[in-house]
Amino acid sequence: MRALIVIDYTNDFVVGSLPVGQPGIDIESKVCQLTKQFVDNEDYVVMAVDLHEKNDEYHPESKLFPPHNLRGTEGRELYGQLNAIYENNYEAIYWMDKTRYSAFSGTDLELKLRERGITEVHLIGVCTDICVLHTAVDAYNRGFTIFVHEDAVASFNPEGHIWALGHFQGSLGAKVVKGQ
Repeated sequence: MRALIVIDYTNDFVVGSLPVGQPGIDIESKVCQLTKQFVDNEDYVVMAVDLHEKNDEYHPESKLFPPHNLRGTEGRELYGQLNAIYENNYEAIYWMDKTRYSAFSGTDLELKLRERGITEVHLIGVCTDICVLHTAVDAYNRGFTIFVHEDAVASFNPEGHIWALGHFQGSLGAKVVKGQ
């Protein structure tokens, strides 16, 4: 069994207050294609979406990044056509709030995957070298087989993006999928 985890593909992370910019825009069609493919195949699909509260001075990211993905804002909505895909398939897609880089940290993601007998996770979204990377490390530590779709991940840091792709393979044993 397999799952697709779509990580932080929101307005704020693509074009908003903490933008990946053009690399994030460029992966939209692949993110949407993979999401539709997994939904149509009745695989488990998770929208792992960063959530922050306005003026939360205690969250560690508040010292590192400008406010982003704030509860109730347009910035936290899924970017582009992914939002329509979610709205049209919301019963088949699990929306999961996360408050740390990893989709596993402080969430019920592992429980949801184990309940369904899922052993294989496919990761897409942003940022390759932050939230996708931390989710991959946690998936590795929990014994999941990991696939990262190279043309459906992006970062605002080109060097970090390339480094993370190598790290997925070399240190986590992940399969980096190209062009499928």
